[in-house]
Amino acid sequence: MKAAKFYGIKDIRVEEAEMPALEDGMVKVKVEYAGICGSDMHEYVGGAYAFRTQPVLGHEFAGVVVEVANGVSHIKVGDSVAIEPPIPCGKCANCKRGYSNLCKHGQSYGYTISGGFAEFAVIKEENVYKLPENMSLELGALVEPTAVAVHAVRQSQLKLGDTAAIFGAGPIGLLVLQAVKAAGASEIFVVEVSDERRQKAVELGATHAINPIDTDAVAFIREKTNGGVDVAYDAAGVQATFTSGVNSVHPGGEFKIVSVWEKPVEFNPNAVVSPEVKISGSFAYASIFPEVIRLLASGVIDGNAVITSEISLDDIVEKGFEALTKDRSQCKILVNMNL
Repeated sequence: MKAAKFYGIKDIRVEEAEMPALEDGMVKVKVEYAGICGSDMHEYVGGAYAFRTQPVLGHEFAGVVVEVANGVSHIKVGDSVAIEPPIPCGKCANCKRGYSNLCKHGQSYGYTISGGFAEFAVIKEENVYKLPENMSLELGALVEPTAVAVHAVRQSQLKLGDTAAIFGAGPIGLLVLQAVKAAGASEIFVVEVSDERRQKAVELGATHAINPIDTDAVAFIREKTNGGVDVAYDAAGVQATFTSGVNSVHPGGEFKIVSVWEKPVEFNPNAVVSPEVKISGSFAYASIFPEVIRLLASGVIDGNAVITSEISLDDIVEKGFEALTKDRSQCKILVNMNL
């Protein structure tokens, strides 16, 4: 089968890959759509993660089941499905405490097992989620990144009627925006340098969309909220957003980090000591795919709004990874395996 393989920094090649074996309890999926994730971009520009053990990329994907093995009971040939990439071990201390997203001994499609930037994927049945009839396969490819956003909001201290700020309006930032709106945020500030992404943020419900190049975002947020928001989310992962995010929450507020970071940041702890600001992280998700599928299928979260391009697998480097490094108007690029 044809697949996109990772070989190193700015070295992804579309070439033949071995078809994974269909073992008991597994299903074979013809991949239809796969999204390029921010974490894929981090590897493309910064190098492989330490836990990568095979080259076939792609962990945001959906497709149609074409074959099932012995022992499969709930999924059948012809089902439209979304894939949950992590396979937690279920035995470690984190798994037993309910933090399967923090499992250090598990596997993951697209990292340790052949992923979704391929014509076919072979997946354990428990990692396959059937999509409702009214939900497109394009939206199916958005389930994984939407789960990241929903988990971050669920893990934060945001309450109905609270104010929120989101730093970065890429795919995750725009999905976090919709999640905080759905959770009942009364006022939402989005900080983003791209004109196109700020406009999209307004269309999706942002109360204010701030360009930090020409406006002091922290001063603006503090003025409009009488001292700062209840929760700020970092979906950009750079020094400027870290500093601004910490300083944009009111005393007792929370700065929730959702992004992946390429570089360390400088940080003065005094910024959180006297105002008792909480800094917390959010990683992936745990056991929320059914809820996220319902949010997308019902339109409570508009996944289509973040999709800016569909490309072929053969064009994944130039029209995918390279486009995302150069064009801030791009947001979520999907690989359409039928192009």
